[in-house]
Amino acid sequence: MVVMVEKIAITATAESIEQAKALLAQGVDTLYIGESEFGLRLPHDFSWDEIRAITQLAHDANAKVTVAVNAIMHPEKMAVIKPYLDFLEEIKVDQITVGDTGVIFVLERDDYKLPYIYDASTMVTSSRQINFWGSQGAIGAVLSRELPKEELKNMAGNLEIFGEVLVYGATIIHQSKRPLLENYYNFIKTDEEKSRARNLFLSEPKEENTHYSIYEDSHGTHIFASDDVDMMTELQNLAEMSYTHWKLDGIYTPGDDFVAITARFVEARALLENGGMSVTQAHAFDEDIRSLHPKGRTLGHGFYDLDPDDIK
Repeated sequence: MVVMVEKIAITATAESIEQAKALLAQGVDTLYIGESEFGLRLPHDFSWDEIRAITQLAHDANAKVTVAVNAIMHPEKMAVIKPYLDFLEEIKVDQITVGDTGVIFVLERDDYKLPYIYDASTMVTSSRQINFWGSQGAIGAVLSRELPKEELKNMAGNLEIFGEVLVYGATIIHQSKRPLLENYYNFIKTDEEKSRARNLFLSEPKEENTHYSIYEDSHGTHIFASDDVDMMTELQNLAEMSYTHWKLDGIYTPGDDFVAITARFVEARALLENGGMSVTQAHAFDEDIRSLHPKGRTLGHGFYDLDPDDIK
């Protein structure tokens, strides 16, 4: 039986202007970019001039730009955020992601024309919460990466704004304002690199195969799930549940490989929208993705296959 699905929108991160051009050429709908002061866990820290240039590139290609403004805004950041919001409004970015209520207050108080997607990371887990922020002006919400299929299914019919799902990439499981790596290095009396480029990870003492990527920046310490997410074989199910806003995150997948992986999802979208996606084709795309994925990093469905009662 041929199953037709709603129009699907694909958002992909970009690490450079060159990669942004390549992603647009592949057919992504939205580029996800930002800078280090106000955005979290981005593949690259773009300058304001670069953000302006990428926004123009996207608009020339009839695509959109989402800018990350999803950091936890401590007082020192709130004190300097308005010039950044002014800039984003001036260059006409299409939307921003926001998780801090202080930023939402400023957007409303000062009548900014900046549509926002609610992004409070692991906290976004219920339709009631999402619809509340919809009533406050959000156009969509970034769903927690820790939602199993059954909860997604139950939520789907109640959402009044769209829910974005991660279909590829690393998924955050913990952020702490504390500089945990710095504290550890101070304890063992050494001074080492703490950034993402170091490719550090944690492993469970009794599970040597676990691989929790960890790095530190001005926002604190970030820890990612052992498996990166690859939902290629579940795209049909997600689309049938009306989850048609897909996010691909290349924070740990650099360069041409991420562009090639994105291309597979764009191809899958075209097949799904035309009722031509088969199980065999989905698994073929999945094999391609696994061959392009960084060696040493594992792939899985995250929390998707878990029984909700097993999640603590």
